Amino acid sequence: MENILEVNDLHVSFHTYAGEVKSVRGVNFTVKKGETVAIVGESGCGKSVTAQTIMQLLPQPPAVYKQGSIIFNGQDLLVKSEKEMQKIRGNEVGMIFQDPMTTLNPTMKVGDQIAESLIKHQGLSRGDAHKRAVEILRMVGIPQPDKRAKQYPHEFSGGMRQRGMIAIALACAPKLLIADEPTTALDVTIQAQILELMKELQNQTGTSIILITHDLGVVADMCDRVVVMYAGQVIETGTVDEIFYKPQHPYTKGLLKSVPRLDMNKHEPLHPIIGTPPDLLNPPVGCPFFARCEHAMEVCRSHDPALEDRGGGHLAACWLHHPMAKMAQAK
Repeated sequence: MENILEVNDLHVSFHTYAGEVKSVRGVNFTVKKGETVAIVGESGCGKSVTAQTIMQLLPQPPAVYKQGSIIFNGQDLLVKSEKEMQKIRGNEVGMIFQDPMTTLNPTMKVGDQIAESLIKHQGLSRGDAHKRAVEILRMVGIPQPDKRAKQYPHEFSGGMRQRGMIAIALACAPKLLIADEPTTALDVTIQAQILELMKELQNQTGTSIILITHDLGVVADMCDRVVVMYAGQVIETGTVDEIFYKPQHPYTKGLLKSVPRLDMNKHEPLHPIIGTPPDLLNPPVGCPFFARCEHAMEVCRSHDPALEDRGGGHLAACWLHHPMAKMAQAK
């Protein structure tokens, strides 16, 4: 299947009063047409910065795109001008943000916000755009869409605001949808409805999805492949089955152990990952997980392992898979 997105050796920094924060350090991953790819990891690992770099939403300065490329539909987005990106954002690439209340314009009716992108990108008249906006609100499951299109975001419930955000993101039928923790602020019932809606819309439109989330249960239910990030780097990537049943990196194993399961004994404790992520003002020379890893070796302190194929495209960056490490463990 053809790739719709290829992120290659992406480096993004922020210049601050304290120094250069190296938020994204050599990230590589791909998204195929019609595929759902999850990006997971602790807060501060670079997930949202990577997503916003794809959309070129980071102000420059303080952000600096130091090197790399983001190839979308054969075009490098990092060399596009702001005028060129305005034609791509919302039209070919849509984004659902974490908090719809701070993302939706409180001074504009929801229907007007959906119609705005239809007028700009598809050249519809204002009347046709509003009719289409009502249809899209109906499609995302908002009751009485004619009435709701004339209301402001504060008149919507939390779940309806998130549906409104999805409606705006999908208005122009984008080829790629980036969902940055789209269900974080919602209760469990509404979360399930939103995720089911996203799956249904993907089946109807064939849209590729990048899902940024902390919820591994959502990943297991919705995604095809997983990208695990830590300290601004991709440390493992594979299919959902490979990541959940055959994790190859100690950090990925730690994430899975820290999640409660239905088959757990009620007295069985969760196993959190001890310690904190490294300071990206001064990132470590070797493996970024060295200080928290129970399997750390001396080589991990001084040399950063490369992502290597563990079979069938399942990649992991860990010295434990080196032949010499396996020989030492055998002894």
